[in-house]
Amino acid sequence: MTDKVSELGDLLQALHRQRDEELRSTFNRSLPFADAQFDRWERAKTLGFGEKTSIYDSSVVMGEVTVGANSWIGPYTMLDGSGGGLVIGDNCSISSGTHIYTHDTVLWAVSGGVQAARKARVVIGSNTYIGAQVVIVAGVTIGSRCVIAANSLVNRDVLDGTIVGGTPARHLGRVEGEGAEARLVYDGKGGAS
Repeated sequence: MTDKVSELGDLLQALHRQRDEELRSTFNRSLPFADAQFDRWERAKTLGFGEKTSIYDSSVVMGEVTVGANSWIGPYTMLDGSGGGLVIGDNCSISSGTHIYTHDTVLWAVSGGVQAARKARVVIGSNTYIGAQVVIVAGVTIGSRCVIAANSLVNRDVLDGTIVGGTPARHLGRVEGEGAEARLVYDGKGGAS
């Protein structure tokens, strides 16, 4: 048995080296083994997500999660639909390390288990960008054509065409124009457009 385990380990290491060389020569990237080995679009199809949507193998999906067409779900994300469902629209970009929760156990924990976990649906509209390491809490609705800055905590609704960022997230600007004319307009000084 030990010889077979060792043989399998050697085979997996050789496969990883081969795939890593392919990815580096073709795309100039190196990925963790599972993310490199398994097809992101096939996983999305298996999960019932929309056409041309992809999701990395390192992403966790729990409960009722619906994702529209042509969306990208980055690595190391958490899509928690276990507390009322999670809906993500078309043409969305959910960056690495983003966590979206439809439940929390804060009051359950501090009440010694007396209070129930809070559960509430999360909805993200189409054509929305969620930056890296964002946390979105239960019950939030984010509109269409929004930008959520990296490292933000979104604990309240975000209207269509809004740019927000920070902890907790606050209004930073707006998205103007359509299609090739779309641009980001920041409030106050120091923002880029």
